[in-house]
Amino acid sequence: MNTAEYLIKKLEELGVNDFFGLPGDYNFNLLYAVENNPNTNWIGCTNELNAGYAADGYARMRGYGAIITTYGVGELSAINAIAGCMAENVPVVSIVGVPATKCINNKTCIHHNFQDVNYYAFYEAHKSVTAACAYLTRDNAKLEIDRVLKVLVKEKKPVYIAVPLDIAKMEISEREVSYDWVSDEDNLKIVSSKIAAKVNNAKKPVILGDVQVKRFDSRIEYKEFVSKTGIPVTNFLMGTNLIDMDYENYLGGYYSEYKNQIAREYLEETDCLIAVGPVYCDLNSFGFNLPYKINDHIAIYGTYTYVEGTRYDNVKMSDVLEASVKLIDKKDIKIEKPNIGYNHREATAEKLTSSYIYPRLQEFIKENDIVIAETGIVPHGVAPMKFPNNTELQTQTLWGSIGWATPATLGVCLAKPKSRVILITGEGSHQLTAMEIGNMLRRGVKPIIIVLNNNGYTIERVLSDNPNDKFNDIMQMNYSKFARVFDGDVWSTKVTTAEDFDKALKVTQIMNKMCYIEICTDKMDMPSITRDMAEKFMKTADSRQEHYCDEKEQKEEEPLLSPDNSGMMFETVVHKGITED
Repeated sequence: MNTAEYLIKKLEELGVNDFFGLPGDYNFNLLYAVENNPNTNWIGCTNELNAGYAADGYARMRGYGAIITTYGVGELSAINAIAGCMAENVPVVSIVGVPATKCINNKTCIHHNFQDVNYYAFYEAHKSVTAACAYLTRDNAKLEIDRVLKVLVKEKKPVYIAVPLDIAKMEISEREVSYDWVSDEDNLKIVSSKIAAKVNNAKKPVILGDVQVKRFDSRIEYKEFVSKTGIPVTNFLMGTNLIDMDYENYLGGYYSEYKNQIAREYLEETDCLIAVGPVYCDLNSFGFNLPYKINDHIAIYGTYTYVEGTRYDNVKMSDVLEASVKLIDKKDIKIEKPNIGYNHREATAEKLTSSYIYPRLQEFIKENDIVIAETGIVPHGVAPMKFPNNTELQTQTLWGSIGWATPATLGVCLAKPKSRVILITGEGSHQLTAMEIGNMLRRGVKPIIIVLNNNGYTIERVLSDNPNDKFNDIMQMNYSKFARVFDGDVWSTKVTTAEDFDKALKVTQIMNKMCYIEICTDKMDMPSITRDMAEKFMKTADSRQEHYCDEKEQKEEEPLLSPDNSGMMFETVVHKGITED
């Protein structure tokens, strides 16, 4: 087979059956390889950025994803989506069709180029946003494909492969190669025994689960670890619903001081935190308020684990959990069970508000649904919900690129065609990428799309000095009519009251088509967590500004683990410990 066919075949073996992107004259040979493979499909998108977001959504649900673009103009359009994959451990392969080797060697100035020709400029740009990059030649094509795909599988991060026109058609060996890897047995024994010793000696251990449990396919081992150890468990935002919310030792989600004080108190009082797959960032941890000490902390990541500040590499998260649980004595800990989720609210004819929207959505969501929450204020309303078993929540909390959720929904729908998919997005974010609605209709997928129209960028309004600043305004659209612009099977409506919202949600139950609901609120309506966080952020920003403007204060050094900066300094302290070890 040729190089293009080999690359597509290897990705198909990893579970990638749908390839997103746009055609360009430098990538036609790659597209033919997709179309000629009976097990793969070409999914043409509206633009390359949307294609990258769609591949991201697909990879979150299927394990891996792929996007195919053309040299320069296409790959640079998609690079923001690839950077988001890098930030959040989403394994997507960015495949780029580039000019033929002769043009590259001769620095021929053909289209999609700079006048001062540099065929490696965009390859170099991708090195900062991917875990591995390859530029294929006649001598290295198979070796490089296999190398970067091994990185994809191990690191669960995006990789980049540039395929010149002539190399795509070059014959290549079909010799089988395995991309899987195994844990270092010595390190695994050390780590599991150290974790067990620390947990067995602890009086108040707590487990904190997060999104890397999903990314590194360790949910089964994680659930077994939680249930067999009997240790109380909580989670950050992106780790929502890793554990059945009715589980007897589930503390509810961790929202710092903004909600659920029980989870916060357990983290404050723990003498042994076991963090599994955590992403420490401001929005995911609700403001860096992480009250535990570094030397009492165990952190289990996808390919490495920290115990007491020492890092052990080449150990799989699933293997560490499985090996450690065999050595840990089950704890007999009874917790104060928090009230999880929203209370029921009665519908009224009054104007729709967040205080009704999210409790009602909580009742609407069913087992096995997939919920996609756009960045901004939406996750603050969605995260505190009580989810049914096996409900999946996906949100891009770390990278936070507005517009991600709509095309990601296309990828999720194609990856999980039998699941009910619910997109909840703000109208400001939706405008960036809304053209992908047409592609959803073209592909016959039928998500339920809820567009929150609050007349602009509400999250920015609350953070601005003046909520009425014009830069937070956007052009208004009639979103419910917009959905019907495309030639496809869609039902849409616009609602302004709780009663109308109820009626619209009930209609979706009987519709075998895409359902698109525009819900309208006041521009300053928001979940309570958003308001509370914004108020604290503004106060902190003012106090820090005063601090940094005072020359006398600037000369004073803060202790590494002061209450205000313990979370922000976490990675620095850990790496300092590694260096000393």
